Amino acid sequence: MNTIATTMRAMRLHEGSGGSAELRLDDDVPIPQPGPGEVLIAVKACGLNQVDLLTRDGETPAEVPLPHISGTEVAGDIVAVADDVGDWAAGDAVVVDPIITCGKCAACHRGDTNMCHTSRVFGVQTHGGYAEYATVPARQLFRLPKSLSYAEAAAIAVTGPTAWHMLRRRADLRVGEDVLIIAAGSGIGVLGIQIAKLAGARVIATAGSEEKLQHALELGADFAVNHREDGWAKTARGFTGGRGVDVVFEHVGEATWAGSLQALARGGRLVTCGGHSGFEVGINLWHLFVKEQTLIGSFAGTKQDFLDIMALADKSDMRQVVQEIVPLNDIPRAQQMLRDRQVFGKLIVDPTL
Repeated sequence: MNTIATTMRAMRLHEGSGGSAELRLDDDVPIPQPGPGEVLIAVKACGLNQVDLLTRDGETPAEVPLPHISGTEVAGDIVAVADDVGDWAAGDAVVVDPIITCGKCAACHRGDTNMCHTSRVFGVQTHGGYAEYATVPARQLFRLPKSLSYAEAAAIAVTGPTAWHMLRRRADLRVGEDVLIIAAGSGIGVLGIQIAKLAGARVIATAGSEEKLQHALELGADFAVNHREDGWAKTARGFTGGRGVDVVFEHVGEATWAGSLQALARGGRLVTCGGHSGFEVGINLWHLFVKEQTLIGSFAGTKQDFLDIMALADKSDMRQVVQEIVPLNDIPRAQQMLRDRQVFGKLIVDPTL
C-alpha cells in the first residue's frame, strides 16, 4: 500500500451503558490493509441508515463485536488493491454494493443474491464507511456513474435497490395502479415515490409533518396525508374513490400497520421491508382471505437491482434527496436526527470535512 499515513480517523462504536453502544471519534485507528480480493478505498461519502441505529442499540440478529465502524452506504476512490485484483486500479471512483454474498449457493446461482444464506452486510458484519478509509471486496464495487456525485451514489446504494426490489420485483407494480408510500420522507420513501411515478402509477404519500408532505408532493406524489392524524387511512382511501390502493409500500411496522391494511383494496398487495416502530403486528385473517389480499416480504435488493438502480439514476432525473452532509465528528447529532424523524431523504457523512 502506497499511502503515507498509517492511521486514520473513524467514528467507532464502543461499549456503552443503557443498552446502547457509545459513539466515539478515534483519530489513531490503523488504516486497514486490503486482503485477498480486496481494495482499499478513501471514503468520500457514506449514508446514514436505520441499520446503523440497530447496530448501535444491539438489535441486529447477530452480535457485532466492538469497537466497530458502521456505515453501509459508501462511495469513494480506490487507493490500493490486493495483488489478485486485476480489474481495478488506484484512482478509480467507485460505489459499494453492500450485500456481500457467497456467489456459490443456489440462491446466488439463481440471481437471488439477497437470499444468500451466508450473506453479510457491509458496515454491519464488516467495518464500514464511518471512517477515512475502508477495505471492500473488489466484487462489490461498481464504477461511479458519471452523472452522480459521491454523495448521490452513496445515498442510493441501499435505499435504491431496496425500493426497486419492493415495488418492481416483489409487488410487480403496474401502470395505472394506485400505490401508498408510507413514510415518504424516509430514504426509501423518497425513491419509492419516484420509482412508482416512473412505473406509471398514481402515488399517495404519507408523512408525519406538513413540511414533509409538501416535499413529497414536490417530488411527484399526487396526494399526501399525515399518518399521525386520526383517520389517515380513510383519507387515503378517499383519494381512490373509496376503493383502496392496489399496493402499499410499508416499512414502518407497528405504528402504521393497521392503517396500511385499512387503506388496501380488495385484491391489493402490501409489501414490507422493515418495522423500526415494532415488528409484532396484528392481522385479521378473515379480511385477508375474504378480500384476497397479499402480504409480501422484501429484503434489501439483488445484485441486478443494484445495477438497475444505478443505471436508472445515471440516465434519468431520479435522485435521492440529500438533506445535509456532515463531518465524522457530527455523526452523533446526525443519528439523533434520524431517530427523531427530522430527516427528509438522506444524511451523508463526508470524512474529508
